[in-house]
Amino acid sequence: MAQHTPLVLMLLLCTLSVNSSFQPALVLEMAKILLENYCFPENLVGMQEAIQQAINSGEILQISDRKTLAAVLTVGVQGALNDPRLMVSYEPNFVPVMPPMLPSLPIEQLIWLVRNSVKLEILDNNIGYLRIDRIIGEEIAAKLGSLLRDNIWDKVAQTSSLIFDLRYSTAGELSGVPFIISYFSDPEPLIHIDTVYDRPSNTTRELWTMPSIIGEKYGKKKDLIILTSKRTVGAAEAVAYTLKNLKRAIILGERTAGGSVKVKKIRIAQSEFYITVPVARSVSPITGQSWEVSGVSPTVNIIAKEAVTKAKSLLAVRSTIPKVVQSISDIIRRYYAFTDRVSALLHRLQSADLFSVVSEEDLAVRLNHDLQTVSEDPRLIIKYMQDNAAIVEEDPELYNIPDDMKLLRELVDTMFKVEILPHNIGYLRFDKFVKSSAGDKLEELMAKKAHPMAPSVGFTC
Repeated sequence: MAQHTPLVLMLLLCTLSVNSSFQPALVLEMAKILLENYCFPENLVGMQEAIQQAINSGEILQISDRKTLAAVLTVGVQGALNDPRLMVSYEPNFVPVMPPMLPSLPIEQLIWLVRNSVKLEILDNNIGYLRIDRIIGEEIAAKLGSLLRDNIWDKVAQTSSLIFDLRYSTAGELSGVPFIISYFSDPEPLIHIDTVYDRPSNTTRELWTMPSIIGEKYGKKKDLIILTSKRTVGAAEAVAYTLKNLKRAIILGERTAGGSVKVKKIRIAQSEFYITVPVARSVSPITGQSWEVSGVSPTVNIIAKEAVTKAKSLLAVRSTIPKVVQSISDIIRRYYAFTDRVSALLHRLQSADLFSVVSEEDLAVRLNHDLQTVSEDPRLIIKYMQDNAAIVEEDPELYNIPDDMKLLRELVDTMFKVEILPHNIGYLRFDKFVKSSAGDKLEELMAKKAHPMAPSVGFTC
């Protein structure tokens, strides 16, 4: 894509209509900002030179209306770099708003902030419900360590399973992500969970899980369901994306917003034009990709307002998995005829990867695939029967032998075929088998029908 960028921008700039006071220097300054701040500098190779050539040659035509110009430049930059986050705006009355430096706030305000962005409940069956609307950074976490441990994390650790609600998480800091991932993972080995590149400083920072945290860890074994919505953005997306791809959590809800690690609105020289630029980027070492722009896709798609109810029913399903696996193991151990394969089958059941099972049908399909793969026996089948419906293996009509001789003859004619083929070859076909107790009359009719047949050299059933 990088090698086509200069040409695309030149074509864009050449389409601007003349007759205004637009300064070509504005576009050149915009290019300079991108070169110094855009988080994919490799896509900008040759851009500044191409724009300068277009300016010098007189091919750049100008637009008189400033907002129209901003819109045209936005379309051109987004199209050239394939990045919808790049925005050029004309804002003569823009007043930059500096976000407060949260770590420097008084401790009382930090406590208020956490209490208003975190909610914890213990539901029926010891299911934890944790809602976090802001992922706090490592500095605040360090200041409030004992408060967070005693009122949140140690209480969550005592639950049997957890619904982690990030549907309303619209703010936060990436530095808080390693703590959360560490809470739901083992101390060792440490996991490289993210790599963040910052363009203005030209630095790269790696995020890893932590060998120890304040309080008790939740660990890897208990069920974890993360709820997401279209509003979930930023650090919360990093949490959901990482835990999903570590195969530690089931994501339930809607695809997330697809935010950015860091975006800045930068004034273009001394004009009243601004360009919004993503200045940092995240790349997951687990997938080689990112949650930015595209968002996090859920394991189970459902509208956000129904997510809690669905999560409860899903946890109910997952709570039955150990019993189901144990029951199947007992049946195979007691009844499976190929005893030399039993050990391998039991091992496969115990080691089956069932972390993302989301329904009874899903469980049956996965176990069925695993067992048939190991046994190479297509007759070894696991089925899920809804409402405990019984499987009828036999056709009751098979044994309903009529007493009426006429009906009995019709039955024999239907299920019992006899032919003499060329070269005196006998053809005998059974479509059904009946119990030996069916009666002498049936045997007599079948014997009479077969009597004309010469000694058979072939038959079919």
